[in-house]
Amino acid sequence: MFGESALTVLETLKALPTLTTALTSGLGAAAHTTSVSPAFYLAIVLYGVSALMYIGAFTKSPDWVVRAAKWILVVGFVAHGADISMRAIDKVHPGTSVREALGFLSWAIVGGFLLASVKHRLNILGAFVGPLGLGILAMARLSSSGKGTDGLTTLGRIHISMATLGVAIFAIATGLAVVYLVQERTLKSKRFDGVLLKRGVALESLDRLSHRLVLVGFPIFTAALMLGVIWVSQRASSFDRPEYPLAAITWAAFAALIVTRTTWGWRGRKTALMTIIGFAAAIVVFAIYFVRRVV
Repeated sequence: MFGESALTVLETLKALPTLTTALTSGLGAAAHTTSVSPAFYLAIVLYGVSALMYIGAFTKSPDWVVRAAKWILVVGFVAHGADISMRAIDKVHPGTSVREALGFLSWAIVGGFLLASVKHRLNILGAFVGPLGLGILAMARLSSSGKGTDGLTTLGRIHISMATLGVAIFAIATGLAVVYLVQERTLKSKRFDGVLLKRGVALESLDRLSHRLVLVGFPIFTAALMLGVIWVSQRASSFDRPEYPLAAITWAAFAALIVTRTTWGWRGRKTALMTIIGFAAAIVVFAIYFVRRVV
């Protein structure tokens, strides 16, 4: 019996290379995946710790807690980048699948926040970015690999990467919009001694910075949308899937935001709500793609 078992094990080991090749060759059959790296676990831990410390900024915690949260997030961002690089070495790129795009989305959101916070005091926004980056990264790496994308060409990879980058920029703009609405409500309730006002940013600055981010993200997302239409046409696919009109709603919401602000001078609460609506539609698009791949 032992001899038969040993022979079975040897045959299985010999078959592993063939099995691995069959599983990873061609994105149409299955998603090209790689093992989770130690850098991922380090990034998850650091993102989690940073998120808790940023959330603590809403309490009367010392100022050093907020500064420490930022540096911990920086180290987590570097670890996350190392994880993406390791996966790229294994030919698993951000444009390879929805899971990889989500991992890149998390990294881009965190990086965008850190870059924006160099010139602006956006510590309070970390309470939004930290949990969001943590949740998206965990969902991307710990979910089932599921099916790959059929007919994924270079054009498709560029489309996915640009769309992800555009949504990441919209995410930061949305975080600023959320902070704007909360801070505005705090002012209206005349709670002038709150931590949010002491550690936050002036409403005008929040509104202006959110709009600038939308102006940066909109042309990127527009180009991604156009490339997506061309890609779908090349694949001879139909446009009757629910994510397509939702992507159009995302584009229309941000286009309307830019037009109304430029033409009619909309500011503040109205534009903040439109930013949130546009980003919500984009998240639903990602959710549809994600569920379709893992189910």
